[in-house]
Amino acid sequence: MDKRLFFLLNMAQRKLFNHVDKLCEQQLDAPVTQLAALLYVCKQPGCQQKDLAQALALNKSGITTLVRRMENNQLLERKSSAADGRASQLYATAAGLQKAQQLGPYIDELNQGFADHFSDEEITTVLKFLNFIIKRF
Repeated sequence: MDKRLFFLLNMAQRKLFNHVDKLCEQQLDAPVTQLAALLYVCKQPGCQQKDLAQALALNKSGITTLVRRMENNQLLERKSSAADGRASQLYATAAGLQKAQQLGPYIDELNQGFADHFSDEEITTVLKFLNFIIKRF
């Protein structure tokens, strides 16, 4: 068994992301990053682009490109902020809301796929480990 933790985490993240991205494209006709952004905007309607960037760990140019693509795909829309004319607020469109609803059962299925192969105690340990990494770094 390979015990190179950092290497394994990196490889697992890449393989999982690529697998889920491919499935999202096939089944939901949108890349996983757009769907992750859409879920955030649905949970935080009216959020600013900088908040979404922070949530997804994207830089300014990355989030600008992502938002533009999502607008082109009619998943979200930008509206000028009443409080700050320089800022835009993000809202899911009707198509975006529908896509987010389609995503819910898919996420449940992915999570169940993990749960089917590990005990509750093992899942708890993995969750503790992953949350530690997220909070620490």
